[in-house]
Amino acid sequence: MTRHQLDPSPSTTACVFSRDLPPVLTVDPGDTVVLRSLNASGHLRPQMFPGEKVPAMASKGRSGHCLTGPVAVRGAVPGQVLAVRFISLRPDPWGYTVAAGRDTPLTRRLGLHEGPPAWLLWQIDTGAGVATSDRGHTVPIAPFCGVTGVAWDEPGEHSTIPPRPAGGGNIDCRELVAGSVLYLPVAVPGALVSIGDGHAAQGDGEVAGTAIECGMTTELQLDLVTARPVPGVHAETPAGQVTFGFSPDLNAAMGDALEAMLTWLQASYNVDKATALALASPVLDLRVTQVANQSWGVHALLPAGAISSGRR
Repeated sequence: MTRHQLDPSPSTTACVFSRDLPPVLTVDPGDTVVLRSLNASGHLRPQMFPGEKVPAMASKGRSGHCLTGPVAVRGAVPGQVLAVRFISLRPDPWGYTVAAGRDTPLTRRLGLHEGPPAWLLWQIDTGAGVATSDRGHTVPIAPFCGVTGVAWDEPGEHSTIPPRPAGGGNIDCRELVAGSVLYLPVAVPGALVSIGDGHAAQGDGEVAGTAIECGMTTELQLDLVTARPVPGVHAETPAGQVTFGFSPDLNAAMGDALEAMLTWLQASYNVDKATALALASPVLDLRVTQVANQSWGVHALLPAGAISSGRR
């Protein structure tokens, strides 16, 4: 197994997902990659004052987040599952949050769609585990990458903004911290995974449309697996098992996340679907992952150790 280093540059970053993008790195299953990503906007330096226009990376495509990749995994073919194991995540020492920056249904609901946006600039102290804003607020950090996605089998360039059942992408799930494994169904040869949109901290919902946006150094392991208990995007995290639903309709996203978890429970405990639902009800959490990205997200979290094995 080999350890690779991948840094952001105009030739190693893209702002789209596409099966047609050539890989910037090819690795073997089981290899590790130390991957540097810029913040979602590709900023090359911190803002000196809130809202300052700063230089950004010139990346391939113009449809969303500045991502590092795609990375191909040698031998990956459709029908397999890519396992992305997050070993460590270290945010850059600076970041930002902006609220009410766009006219959206949520900002209209809050009456904030016509006013100026509000910015917070953050200094991030990884050693202390906190971020401090330019107004003196301090919050704990829990770093993760908002976007981890593989290409899907459709021609052309596709926006990185909405998360998709086919490829994952802009999942924005705060549970995907170090120690997590994210499982993504492979749709094209090589898988073609791209990663970025570092978040030093984010609450469930990402209610402002941004988290503490930052660059990130992510050490990860890429592997190929088969016969997973859930056919779609799912994860094993320090907090527990996680399944996802993505839809413009939050009710549909909730139903998809729940049904995927019931499938997992059926396989894990050898029970029928109705029994799985009864088993889930005392312990399962349904959480609004994000309401910021056109296709809303819900994730179902089964806390680690919440259910012990049944009678043998």
